[in-house]
Amino acid sequence: MDRRTLLKSSIALAAWYGLPSAPLFAAARAASDIADGESEAFSFDWLQQFAKDLAAKAYQSNVEQLPPTLANLTPQQYNDIGYDPEHSLWKEMNGPLDIQFFHVGMAFNQPVRMYSIAPGSQQAKEIHFRPDLFDYSKADVDVSQLEGQGDLGFAGFRVFKEPSLTERDIVSFLGASYFRAVDDTYQYGLSARGVTVNTYSDGKTEEFPAFTRFWFETPEKGATTFTAYALLDSPSLAGAYRFIIHCEDERVVMEIDKHLYPRESIAQLGITPMTSMFSCGTQQRDMCLTFHPQIHDSDRLSMWLGNGEWVCRPLNNPPRVQFNTFGDDNPKGFGLLQTDHDFSHYEDIVGNYHKRPSLWVEPKGQWGKGEIQMLEIPTTGETMDNVVAFWKPEQPIEPGQELNYGYKLYWSAQPPVTPELARVRKTFTGIGGFPEGWAPGEHYPEVWAKRIAVDFIGGELKHFYDNDIDIKTQLDVPEGDVKQLDILWVEEIEGFRIQFDWYPTSDSTDPINMRLNLTADSKTVSETWLFQYFPTPPEEREYPKHPAAV
Repeated sequence: MDRRTLLKSSIALAAWYGLPSAPLFAAARAASDIADGESEAFSFDWLQQFAKDLAAKAYQSNVEQLPPTLANLTPQQYNDIGYDPEHSLWKEMNGPLDIQFFHVGMAFNQPVRMYSIAPGSQQAKEIHFRPDLFDYSKADVDVSQLEGQGDLGFAGFRVFKEPSLTERDIVSFLGASYFRAVDDTYQYGLSARGVTVNTYSDGKTEEFPAFTRFWFETPEKGATTFTAYALLDSPSLAGAYRFIIHCEDERVVMEIDKHLYPRESIAQLGITPMTSMFSCGTQQRDMCLTFHPQIHDSDRLSMWLGNGEWVCRPLNNPPRVQFNTFGDDNPKGFGLLQTDHDFSHYEDIVGNYHKRPSLWVEPKGQWGKGEIQMLEIPTTGETMDNVVAFWKPEQPIEPGQELNYGYKLYWSAQPPVTPELARVRKTFTGIGGFPEGWAPGEHYPEVWAKRIAVDFIGGELKHFYDNDIDIKTQLDVPEGDVKQLDILWVEEIEGFRIQFDWYPTSDSTDPINMRLNLTADSKTVSETWLFQYFPTPPEEREYPKHPAAV
């Protein structure tokens, strides 16, 4: 299964969009302990050893052939399979958290085994699939085909929190090693993954490692934090994961410890991968083919580098596949952010892009040297995730190693840390070559140019402006000519707009990496803006004709 197939299957599900989950039953069934397997010893140390031993063996796929009634489901039919809330994992605790499970079906044909850990013990029991856990009354499923199939397992799980214990889930694990969480808007957005393998590597096919087993610690009564463990497996590696998941009022925070055991050499290993969608925004308004002014789950890659520098890299919907790397040593944090939460900037009542959360990675310990890598893929719509970002360690990945990483994931409207410096508000692009407020015509030569504007807000900018302290720009544009650079104070945002015109000096359409920051009193006072601009093809470098000239 490739990325686009997987995401196309999952993105249509209401659970991922944060819409109401499966319908409730008209009559509740008698509650029962769904963990009906034999009691087995479990600990995180045991799981690490199990994953290590597994990696020493040849990979064996557990993908199963589903009966036609499940394999041929449409996304809507799949979503119509309900789960009986009376059989939720922690139903009898009457607490603020509960867990329900996803049915196998469609492309979700790799069974995931689920286990419940008894309170205060190191004993776990398996939760076996059985049809009576689910409601098929609204789904086009021939239940007779499930008879004699044995334990089909589950496709994943989702977590509910009061006050929406059966209406809106806040955490969801579904498909390969993909998972999502929400903030207080209950709106899903971008995804995280357990790990990536060869996402963009010459001569290598991308591999999708999968979580194949989960263990859930029963939380203390009244707790809004729980712990889950996961086994990851793929042809290239195995892994043991511990998720401590804090379901807070305004955000979800995940503390993750993972131990990876390569089976073979891996050219490109992605740590803390996140997958998002950028179709169009203020810097690429020409890509908005619908009436919506903007369409994106995230608008930028933000990086807090090991040397303390803050970097803002606006996302693109590129004309062709683009792969970028940002070298670093012991990064302090990075993430794909959705910084614009104004409904009027999207005018979207289905996707609710103004509600979508950001995702921030906070490394634990010293990660050493490596690169933050990002892949951007062209897309013509909003149903395909086309941005992938992750950390790639510098060290070669060879079989027999053990790689340990700890980090936190913050699912929230804004990241938990922001620079004290001025930060990038937005990036804009449009036609240039003439003063602001005019248009190309008889008073100005029709020499084609692109105007680029960057808004900086926050930090000490208001202080500098009020005290007539000069703001200067450090702008690096390696190709073409830059003219008409203006530094403009914008009262409405209490910040500076830096705008300039870029004139091509060749017919090349190769991307140009632009870099900009602000200085005052001989010191840097803003984060660094990195922008990858794609020059307009030569045949399109002309202005619309003025009516007087026609």
